[in-house]
Amino acid sequence: MAEIHYQRIERLRELMAERGWDAVVVSDSDPHGSEYPAPRWKQVEWLSGFTGEAGEIVITADHAGLWTDSRYFIQAVNELEGSGVVLHRTRVPGAVGIPQWLAEHAGTVAIDGTCFSVQAAEEIEQAVGTLYNVPDMFDMLWPDRPAIPCTPLMTLDEETTGESRLQKLSWLRKFLLKEGCDCMVISSLDEIAWLLNVRGRDIEYNPLVISYLLVTMDDVFWYVLKSPVLPDDPDTVDSLTEIKADGVRICRYDGLADGIESMMALAGEQMRVYFDPAGINYDVARQIRACYGPDNFVCGPSPVILKKAVKNSSEIAGMKEAFHADGVAMEKFLYWIETSLREGRHLTEWEASEKLTALRSVIPGYRGNSFSNISAYGPNAALPHYNTPETGSAGIGPGGLYLVDSGGQYVFGTTDITRTVPVGECSDLEKEDYTLVLKGMIALAMAVFPAGTAGCHLDVLARNPLWQCRRNFGHGTGHGIGFYLCVHEGPQDIRQNFNAQPLLPGMIVSDEPGIYREGQHGIRHENILLCTSAGSNAFGEWLRFETLTLCHIDTSPVIVSLLTGAEREWLNAYNRHVYESLSPDLGPDVAAWLRGKTLPV
Repeated sequence: MAEIHYQRIERLRELMAERGWDAVVVSDSDPHGSEYPAPRWKQVEWLSGFTGEAGEIVITADHAGLWTDSRYFIQAVNELEGSGVVLHRTRVPGAVGIPQWLAEHAGTVAIDGTCFSVQAAEEIEQAVGTLYNVPDMFDMLWPDRPAIPCTPLMTLDEETTGESRLQKLSWLRKFLLKEGCDCMVISSLDEIAWLLNVRGRDIEYNPLVISYLLVTMDDVFWYVLKSPVLPDDPDTVDSLTEIKADGVRICRYDGLADGIESMMALAGEQMRVYFDPAGINYDVARQIRACYGPDNFVCGPSPVILKKAVKNSSEIAGMKEAFHADGVAMEKFLYWIETSLREGRHLTEWEASEKLTALRSVIPGYRGNSFSNISAYGPNAALPHYNTPETGSAGIGPGGLYLVDSGGQYVFGTTDITRTVPVGECSDLEKEDYTLVLKGMIALAMAVFPAGTAGCHLDVLARNPLWQCRRNFGHGTGHGIGFYLCVHEGPQDIRQNFNAQPLLPGMIVSDEPGIYREGQHGIRHENILLCTSAGSNAFGEWLRFETLTLCHIDTSPVIVSLLTGAEREWLNAYNRHVYESLSPDLGPDVAAWLRGKTLPV
């Protein structure tokens, strides 16, 4: 395969020579800034063979480089071997970003502007001086490039979402009035799905519909690859009929530019448009600016992002239901792993991953996994985003630790959970690392903090036990989670990078510190937390976390002497709560096994 990727890079260099470009920058995203793009937009993987979710490539006449972060360093070295692509490490001391590197190596740069955010493209433009926007550039290089997906969609009712689409549109229009704007262009797929109460299957793991949305004071124009009449597709017809009844006009996916131009022609200079430059791609932003002029558009953060992140009571109830059902599947899975290995059965990482998916798939309301299962034994778990191979995956055990990071999409919520469990005898170092990571997870879960606190202020709580022993991990500690939407969402997070967004009641975040020793083992403990009120006093308003995840934490590798009294109390109370919550829904064998697993330490 390396030879194929080398040849593809050479074909791109031939195109560069014909067009007079010094460099081409290739994004790993799609026209909507999606974390997991559909196959059509996996340009980085097609070009280089790198399959990680975060990475961009720069090609010049004599250099090919992949920029990615520490989650993918080991993976990138393995997958890029023989392709001629060199790894450039990001988010490490002394790292040189793409714009800075290009400033030293190129004068003219070409990009597919549909796959770059406004900010990213303009940073490159400022660094090099001349930027060529070449929409769908890879159509010239990729003969069998996949088409834009067009799958059935579904609508969610008000009982499930807590708000109807008309209520959400009314709220958005009030925001536009306040900003002195007449309309808003929305490109981010999870924002569109949330606003219209629709879900689809256009992107693997994410229940999204590839589309653009234009909201005015009187109309809603949805630019989407969905026809009101699709033979043998009654779900699509029914959903579109319901959406159109609420005044949403269905338009061609590629008709946004014409729609913007026509609206401006009718309204003249009186029309002002709002858009989020972080959520609109460079190509669309150029079209808006060309049509509306500098005085007729307003750039600012999308209000939908924050509104979507603060879950209402219906969404919170649905998420709790999802984590309960998901916890039952997880306990059945961990029981199966342990009993199978005890009986001498040979299990592979892939087989375990498939078993977990099968257990989730029988849950009513299941709509697929929320991301690709990370099923990793021993040294493979040292890759935070290990891509479990279908063929040739490692056997699990004997001895050491097995890590599984997974989640499900349900019509009532989205889940994400990581458990690291012993599959035999563990070394003293494995036990020590296991306990230190657990101490960090517990510290964050127990946090009480004043209103106005941002996630970056709390990140140290999860890292401090590791730091005290001069250990660390390279990824963020926590991310937001959508309601039957993307498993990763903002604006909140918990990481070292500064993010001023305060944590608010109703926000949901992950709590997932880890440690990774290349060639040895990887450990991550992950629970999902709901931010709630902790009351008020003379010192102000206070917040805390409620743990939503229901799945026991294996205490057999824990070095109890390293735990404080408060940590032991939290751990015992959590495991007891898991048993009491889930045991009625487990068979007698699994329930008895879980009882033993949740005895106090």
